[in-house]
Amino acid sequence: MLPKENRLKKKKDFERVFKEGRGFKEDFLFLKVIKNNLKINRFGFLVGKNFSKKSTLRNKIRRRLSEIIRLKTPKLKNNFDAILIIVPSLEIKDFWEIEEAINKIFLKAKLFRDSK
Repeated sequence: MLPKENRLKKKKDFERVFKEGRGFKEDFLFLKVIKNNLKINRFGFLVGKNFSKKSTLRNKIRRRLSEIIRLKTPKLKNNFDAILIIVPSLEIKDFWEIEEAINKIFLKAKLFRDSK
């Protein structure tokens, strides 16, 4: 699970990312990213009822995304807030397909550190 300091919680933070953030789309994910003035990255996940009416399924997807992000955190640049928005076709994907899509979308957004 993602540590508390790496989670977006407040409504004003979500609104700021939505208003001012850059957007990237990959397969079944949509990413909004904006720089912050902190030394850490913060992530939020939006899995709406259009994805599934069952909260257990929505929470399962959130947990999967959170774990993938937690594992990727050391490889990411610092100082940004990001929101991952889920498109309904994600439920048929497995963990590895989700991880591959997150890699692609992070590469598009240039969030990985340069490998030197």
